[in-house]
Amino acid sequence: MAKKISKKLKAASEKVNPSKSYNLSEASQLLKEISYAKFDETVEVAMNLGVDPRHADQNVRGAVVLPHGLGKKVRVLVFAKGEKIREAEEAGADYVGGEDLAQKIQGGWLDFEAAIATPDMMGVVGRLGRILAPRGLMPNPKVGTVTQDLKNAVKEAKAGRVEFKVNKAGIIQAPVGKVSFDAQKIEENTKAFIDAIVKAKPAAAKGTYINSVYVSSTMSPSVRIDAAEYKV
Repeated sequence: MAKKISKKLKAASEKVNPSKSYNLSEASQLLKEISYAKFDETVEVAMNLGVDPRHADQNVRGAVVLPHGLGKKVRVLVFAKGEKIREAEEAGADYVGGEDLAQKIQGGWLDFEAAIATPDMMGVVGRLGRILAPRGLMPNPKVGTVTQDLKNAVKEAKAGRVEFKVNKAGIIQAPVGKVSFDAQKIEENTKAFIDAIVKAKPAAAKGTYINSVYVSSTMSPSVRIDAAEYKV
């Protein structure tokens, strides 16, 4: 039995031309017009890339600090010891510790949105891979969350740092803000994210790199972005 579409979703869908590719400015404004939920919806970008993630040299992974943040408070946990504990606390980390935090996490506690670690704490953090990795919380040197520079890492996490990684189907999906942002902020955050993906293009990627780009809010239909300018 087909799922019944609500009147609000139907009305929103009628405002989106499925055969049209919108420029980023148009799409950002349209997202605000078709938002109908009673809560502040998250704006997301979904990109289909012309890469084969089965090959290590075609993996796309990295992070970007959005110019206007994510529109929510980010609780940051830092694994550190010695003098680095004070550095993390002064930088604004919400939770700082070592074995004590690891035991809490193993017990089911996950009240944070970002995790950072100094290199000498990875022996402790490594045991948490099965818990943290599926949730996108595992510290990783490739995206700057295993570092000695805790001040900068915590600052970026608080400011709206978004990590990205292509999945097995060649898709990258990530939040870029809230629908309550004005259209210009949505546009600038989305552009910063897309630019980061373009910059992360693997040298081994051949042919069209960006096949499609869509933006949507939590409850809205998707809006297709004209990816022509990103054909790299």
